[in-house]
Amino acid sequence: MAKRPPAFDRMACIDAALGRKPADDLFSHACLYDPFSCNWTDTDFAVSRGRIVGVGNGYRAKKTHDLRGRRVIPGLIDAHVHIESSLLVPSEYARVAAAHGTTTVIADPHEISNVCGKQGLEYMISEREGLPIDILFMLPSCVPATPLDAGGASLSAEDLGDYAGREGIIGLGEVMNVPAVLEKDHDMWEKLRLFSVIDGHAPLLNEHPLNAYLCAGIQSDHECTGPGEAVQKLRRGMYIFLREGTTEKNLSALLPLANPCTAPRLCYATDDRHADLLVKDGHIDDCIRKSLDMGLELETGLRMATLSPAERFMLPDRGALAPGRRADFCILDGGEPFSISTTYAGGRPVASFPRRAPRPLPSPMAAEVPRPAQLSINGEGTARVIGIVPGQILTRELLLWVDGTHVPDIDRDILKVVVCSRYRRGKAGVGLVHGFGLERGAIAGSVAHDAHNLVAVGADDDSIRRALASIITPGGGLAVVDSEGSEVLPLECAGLMSLLPAEEVAEKLGLLHERAKSLGAVPGAFMYLSFLSLTVIPHLRITERGVFDGETFRDVPLFLETAQGNR
Repeated sequence: MAKRPPAFDRMACIDAALGRKPADDLFSHACLYDPFSCNWTDTDFAVSRGRIVGVGNGYRAKKTHDLRGRRVIPGLIDAHVHIESSLLVPSEYARVAAAHGTTTVIADPHEISNVCGKQGLEYMISEREGLPIDILFMLPSCVPATPLDAGGASLSAEDLGDYAGREGIIGLGEVMNVPAVLEKDHDMWEKLRLFSVIDGHAPLLNEHPLNAYLCAGIQSDHECTGPGEAVQKLRRGMYIFLREGTTEKNLSALLPLANPCTAPRLCYATDDRHADLLVKDGHIDDCIRKSLDMGLELETGLRMATLSPAERFMLPDRGALAPGRRADFCILDGGEPFSISTTYAGGRPVASFPRRAPRPLPSPMAAEVPRPAQLSINGEGTARVIGIVPGQILTRELLLWVDGTHVPDIDRDILKVVVCSRYRRGKAGVGLVHGFGLERGAIAGSVAHDAHNLVAVGADDDSIRRALASIITPGGGLAVVDSEGSEVLPLECAGLMSLLPAEEVAEKLGLLHERAKSLGAVPGAFMYLSFLSLTVIPHLRITERGVFDGETFRDVPLFLETAQGNR
């Protein structure tokens, strides 16, 4: 297990800072990025006890590392992520992220908290110990996401208060239940009073409701759908996170906001990024490379990846290579616009961090395969169909004429979507979705934000039932089935994360995606699938109760003309 650097004793570092005694390490001939001025400086820097004790020439050290003019930047910071969504346990996630230059992750463990409650929170907090990078947690504010979403747990303000002040806990996570804030719900406001650092989650919120939301003390948002929305929030003082997940890709739409003036209020975030994308393309380093390809200056992008998130989360000990701050930094490859060569955390290289055996966390799994009658759609009429929006977790409300006895309608790409309760036997809701493209077979998963019930989309009822059965047996997973058989990735840890090494998870995900693609599925099908039940995002969703309207926060019938349909 990797050891954390010794506790920082400021007084003990004074002599090294003054040059009276040798530092632990001296990194000489560095081309050092300074996020305060967004400039580069040719200089040396000295490290003692895991902290920067001096920048400049004339330092001595027990060990000297000649960087020969290599570029050095502060360690990268992910401003908002759900580690569970990577499908990796925290130690594996940290190992992959560290290799890509990330040294601090601001994580919201609301996925595992919705499934396992305080037991899940304790699991994630305990897993941060001994990792090569620092994982800091924002406590989940909305478990469940809405009062109607009955998952595996409910966390009250009193529950969250037990964690306030614990090491690694820095604030309140994304406040998704906007109506509870605006209607002054007592428990929500008790949660808001627990912390001074509060993340937001308010897609499409504007004008007076946005003003009221900000009056509650909420400071950031990662759900901006376009530059107009982001500008309005930025002008009202919010921090804006430019998100680039597996399917939630807002970077290209929001990057035009970035300039030297706005960079202090902009941060990068990956939010929900599967292991295959992490292993193949990277982490925050991938966001920076994409920004460069879109024309952003490297210095501005680096500011958004280092000092900006450090300041947003009130972390004065990181975000820059300056005296007194953590010696978290990256040495860049020479000749490349932006590529990480070596990552240091607390002054120590993390490349040698060994994989540690993950601890499983069993989760509730009372789900059962729906009976054929539960999947039937009787009647016909104008139906509410969930429309997938490419590159977004927003959905569209499509009002289409549907004959329930002729679904799936492959020609119009209208398929059944089914959600089965993970926690209560016999509960299953059925809806319709457009945009998945499946022409045969089905896909299913036990990752279904935020209650994490089981969800499946398919081209026939039998395939849907088989897909659900294949993930119930191992206690959770992702699956593709067709007439030739099935491909399954078990998720043994809370039905959300795999116990396999990241590289193996990435390989298995690749097989699942290829198999789904062969059935006609849209790229990123499993991530789109996981968001179909996310009730706090407009417009239409599906739960174990049936169709849900994410704008009015209420269940609605499948058919507008209820007399013509029974759902």
